Amino acid sequence: MKPLEKLLKKPGSHLPARPAAAPAPGSGPGPRRQSLSRPPASPEEPAGPAGPQPGGEGRWLELRPPEAPLRSPEEPSPGGDRDRDREPPSPEPPPAARCCCGCGPAAPAPPERLLAALLERLPAGGAHGRGCGAESLLDDIVLTHSLFLPTERFLQQLHQQYPWGARGAAGGPPPPRWEEGAGLRRKRAVLAVLLHFLETYKGLLQEEESAGKVIKELYLLIMKDTSLYHDLEDEILKLHQLVETVELKVADETPPPNKQVKPLFRHFRRIDSCLQTRVAFRGSDEIFCRVYMPDHSYVTIRSRLSASVQDILTSVTEKLQYSEEQSAREDALILVTMASSGEKAVLQPSEECVFTTLGINSHLFACTRDTFDSLVPLPEEIQVVPGDTEIHRAEPEEIANHLTAFHWELFRCIHELEFVDYVFHGERGRRETANLELLLQRCSEVQHWVGTELLLCESLGKRAHLLKKLIKIAAICKQNQDMLSFYAIIIGLNNAAISRLRLTWEKLPGKFKNLFRKFENLTDPCRNHKTYREVLAKMKPPLIPFVPLILKDLTFLHEGSKTLLDGLVNVEKLHCIAEKVRTIRKYRSRPLCLELEASPSQLQTKAYVRQLRVIDNQNLLFELSYKLEPGSQ
Repeated sequence: MKPLEKLLKKPGSHLPARPAAAPAPGSGPGPRRQSLSRPPASPEEPAGPAGPQPGGEGRWLELRPPEAPLRSPEEPSPGGDRDRDREPPSPEPPPAARCCCGCGPAAPAPPERLLAALLERLPAGGAHGRGCGAESLLDDIVLTHSLFLPTERFLQQLHQQYPWGARGAAGGPPPPRWEEGAGLRRKRAVLAVLLHFLETYKGLLQEEESAGKVIKELYLLIMKDTSLYHDLEDEILKLHQLVETVELKVADETPPPNKQVKPLFRHFRRIDSCLQTRVAFRGSDEIFCRVYMPDHSYVTIRSRLSASVQDILTSVTEKLQYSEEQSAREDALILVTMASSGEKAVLQPSEECVFTTLGINSHLFACTRDTFDSLVPLPEEIQVVPGDTEIHRAEPEEIANHLTAFHWELFRCIHELEFVDYVFHGERGRRETANLELLLQRCSEVQHWVGTELLLCESLGKRAHLLKKLIKIAAICKQNQDMLSFYAIIIGLNNAAISRLRLTWEKLPGKFKNLFRKFENLTDPCRNHKTYREVLAKMKPPLIPFVPLILKDLTFLHEGSKTLLDGLVNVEKLHCIAEKVRTIRKYRSRPLCLELEASPSQLQTKAYVRQLRVIDNQNLLFELSYKLEPGSQ
């Protein structure tokens, strides 16, 4: 089982004084498209307790008080695992109470009607407070509309709802209900939705050509009303500022020249690249990439992050000066991913965004089908050179603080909608989730880093001291509220190749054995990670959560009920998903403040933490483990 498959299903402790804990069922992530950096959950790991099935009485769409208190996906049942096995918890939240401005809970509606119902509920002048039902519904729909309506169609419907002067929406006759003042209220409501949409999507709209065109048309239409409706001046000024900030992309516009190339993880292992502050990736960003040949020579190409396999092969053939005749014959090149374990996979020409889905030590190879079987991993991925690294010199506080600082940069780069797109990819149009992919890749990398450093330490005494230091690093990461690093280190220490090192664990002081047992209890998946959730609930922002668990909760909400039934949108499902996204906003609502020196030694530690060299081949880790302690069990 690969490490990311173990993220949410961890074995019990291997320390003798503590009985092993049975792994909780339903702790694996849900199914999603194939990725070498994110292996799919194994058949024995269900995605979570099954949610209520639609049908029957249809209560899943009704907004009436429940007969019993409802629980969210992260809350365990009062009876523990027995109750959960008998009757899965319902993902439905209690219906929202009517707020001070008269906004009640939203009723189910067809996708085409839901936006109009939202506009009718938004009060005139935006006179509703924080937490208002209309404000919550607005945020719910903006965050989750892509589940039932593509973004372009959503914006087109918003455009049609905007009254044109004395005429009706989209230039038609004025509806009978639009008396004097009704048109202004509708304009204000459309403006409120558009402003919230732009504030939420921001940089993602740079990749939406068709959406950018609709927004610009609506923006020009609204700007014509500046002189007619002085009451809209504040909203129009804010809209003007947002449109300039977002830099909308239109199909007929030419891209800016001399676009900066961004480095990916382990990209050429350049120190100057890894020391830079991480910035968010977009599909149109350009990167340098090495594509290897069967003889391990390589060509360097410049490519878009979202480039298809066919685009990459085209660039490679140009570099190799392949003729059109060669490309058309049977010896045409194919693109292959090669893992350090020797596992190979042929990529289809239509696949996109392959760079961020590669494994930790995976590489791209271009070869013909005749030479496919002869491909072997790069020599540096096979050879292992034991020796001391930066972790033996640096203090635990330095390593932990640099881990937290780097992971905070990566976490901040993830757009909140990437979490929704990652889980609901199959129901909607494609949008890249590169930043989320990179953070998940980094989580797996930290796990393997723990095992790599321990197994490359040949001296028993130094290895026990390093084990103690890693537990210290985990403790400081927890103190920094970096639960991603904390979780990854503990999972790495529970790797079977590490847990079998009996002599090493016996030399660990009793104080650190007890501390490690406490950490194991905290990461125990029993009762749906109850202990971890309780600790997380007591933390205040800023904090870095264990991101795979957020994806698990979203998968549970997705599979627990349908988005549409009989043509009606499940508004409660949208609300539950949006609430989970809002927790991510809360975690990042305050800046992270860590005091990091700029001395040469600190820069050396920073470079080490950001460019970890790891062994991700589990068979090789076991070989090293048995070489160090042949008789341990």
